Amino acid sequence: MPILVIADHDNQHLKPGVTNTIAAAQKIGGDIHVLVAGSGCAAAATAAAAVAGVAKVLVADAAHYAGGLPENLAPLVVGIAKNYSHVLASASASGKNVLPRVAALLDVAQISDIVGVESPDTFVRPIYAGNAFATVKSADAIKVITVRSTGFDSVAATGGSGAVENIAAAADAGTSKVLGQELTKSDRPELAAAKRIVSGGRGMGDGDKYRAVLEPLADKLGAALGASRAAVDAGFVPNDYQVGQTGKIVAPELYIAVGISGAIQHLAGMKDSKVIVAINKDPEAPIFQVADYGLVGDLFTLVPELTNAL
Repeated sequence: MPILVIADHDNQHLKPGVTNTIAAAQKIGGDIHVLVAGSGCAAAATAAAAVAGVAKVLVADAAHYAGGLPENLAPLVVGIAKNYSHVLASASASGKNVLPRVAALLDVAQISDIVGVESPDTFVRPIYAGNAFATVKSADAIKVITVRSTGFDSVAATGGSGAVENIAAAADAGTSKVLGQELTKSDRPELAAAKRIVSGGRGMGDGDKYRAVLEPLADKLGAALGASRAAVDAGFVPNDYQVGQTGKIVAPELYIAVGISGAIQHLAGMKDSKVIVAINKDPEAPIFQVADYGLVGDLFTLVPELTNAL
């Protein structure tokens, strides 16, 4: 049977993680169908059809799908799930919101945050904040799975030629609606998809120092800005900067951790980075245990020197 991937999108573009989820579906094996549910989402459907390995794109275009509300999306998925052996979504805010509802309505167990595929019914997922990995085998007829995007290399976003098919929308549940959105606008790369990230922690002192010290370095590197939970909780930066188990899981080519001690929940979100550089005044900070390069000293001296040297 084919595999269904639920696309996370903004009606115009696919969001980071979709192509990684399709890569996971390819490892399971079988034809891959992608569901694009939205309002005025033709551009997103066209983008999905162009992804390598996609056989078909199912498009449900209706006004009540505009906000991606799980109360409306879950019944749509459940209605077509019987045609599939697996239902996958990226472990993004959207995927984590929709798929538990789908699993509950199908009366199956969800397998969350997989980072590996052993066979069509056996998967690997991190537990204990990434300090151990569990191999999980499912006997459910329909397997409902969220995929950690950093666990799979992205497939090519172009070169595919999937067929596009319109499907009927499910009824509007009428239980919720989107009243508004406040989106952070930035010329920097999106955090989850960035190849280089500069992150600051509690050691930055306050938001003004965070911006004064880290923004010039990020500008030189063309990097996204991130933060530890402590920095977010202290109000230095908005929530969408947070890297960690309760924030965004990232695996860039370069991750620079400045003034971050390395709490376990933060390490769970970035330790798969290809190269990790830590700058901290405490030589015993746990961040140095995962760092490839470490600088011990005053970050307010070291970071400007590093920026000037670039």
